[in-house]
Amino acid sequence: MLADRLDDASVVDMAVRLAVAHRGPLLLIALMPPLPPRGVALRPERAAVRAVLGRALPRVLRAGISYDAAVWHRPAERDGRLGAARALLDLAIAQNCSSLVISRTGPAGLDAYTVMEAAALRGGPVVRAASPVPWAPLTAPCPPVRRA
Repeated sequence: MLADRLDDASVVDMAVRLAVAHRGPLLLIALMPPLPPRGVALRPERAAVRAVLGRALPRVLRAGISYDAAVWHRPAERDGRLGAARALLDLAIAQNCSSLVISRTGPAGLDAYTVMEAAALRGGPVVRAASPVPWAPLTAPCPPVRRA
């Protein structure tokens, strides 16, 4: 699941490693904001979705893996704590996905541990937690400010 966050890099790396090891295709799920009332769901070829998938595609193409893209709009906050996670699992099952890779620090209600809990309660694909990208300080100090 890609949520247009810095953590997407570690999610994609882990998903690519799993896909290469299992010699299977990769399903990229782009997480989009909730639909407005009477809104139309976005398709994978729309610009907003391509922007979310843009960080993942170079890594996937370098690995030579076949992939498919899906779009999932986050549901409204009416379904309780596990509602969004259950809806995500429904999409994964509908796409015949056997394993999900989600960031540990994913969006609220869609972090790896919440989705793992929903998968344990509902049944569904194996959920794997990807570690967030570690923060690294700048290697070179900023140049001094010159006063005239």
